[in-house]
Amino acid sequence: MRATFLGVRGSTCAPGRDFVRYGGNTSCVAVTLTGRDRPTVLLDAGTGIRGATALLEGEPFRGTVLVSHLHWDHVQGLPFFAAGDRPGSAVRVVVPAQGGSSGRDLLAQLMAPPGFPIEPEGLLGDWSFDAVEDGAVVVDGLGVTAVDVEHKGGRTYGYVLEEYGRRLAYLPDHAPAAGVSAALLGALQGVDVLVHDAQFLEGERDRADAYGHATVADAVRLAERVGSGRLVLFHHGPHRSDDDLDAVAGLVPTGVEVLTAREGLGFVV
Repeated sequence: MRATFLGVRGSTCAPGRDFVRYGGNTSCVAVTLTGRDRPTVLLDAGTGIRGATALLEGEPFRGTVLVSHLHWDHVQGLPFFAAGDRPGSAVRVVVPAQGGSSGRDLLAQLMAPPGFPIEPEGLLGDWSFDAVEDGAVVVDGLGVTAVDVEHKGGRTYGYVLEEYGRRLAYLPDHAPAAGVSAALLGALQGVDVLVHDAQFLEGERDRADAYGHATVADAVRLAERVGSGRLVLFHHGPHRSDDDLDAVAGLVPTGVEVLTAREGLGFVV
């Protein structure tokens, strides 16, 4: 499978000349399965999801959006995803189950008047909204496991994707300092690529803990602990400039290969 990064920021967009090389859109990663030429799985629906339309080369999106949690920066792009909001699309949106609400009703807390002009069913095409418990998630052509992770303000999943024995883990919002469960450690063990929250630096520990996020050092130590082959630092703080991000991959000495996510980055897992 191929991962393509479309939005790499956390909390809010970061426009302006200091945020050009890494990009200012919020979280979204497109996944294209082996043997296919267009993505059918999208990880999160931040403003970066708008970029998936270009990857589809004029075709409607027919696939699954795996939402890690329902904070604004991870869903705010959904109604602006042109390849999904059109006739001929078939979009399944998966969100963490919580409070006994349906997937549709959970999204409608964010996407409904007076806060937004339409409700979820106002999107064009064939849309479904599933609130799922942790564990295996059925996605055509791909093994997916949803695992609860520590993060403040609502249930949050990390997703582990597996195809032909290769595994990609996606944990955009995670506070390892608050605890890492045995279930999560087991799911991540030996993962080929770990995409992980790295919004804060170690000198910003108080803010990281207050908001339920990771530092760069947290991400590196977790990658080492689970034996990940590659770590991709993700969910960059909106104040972190291009020049700042140039340095973060080398802040913590490690034997793990470390990349810093930027819009347009793509690689085969």
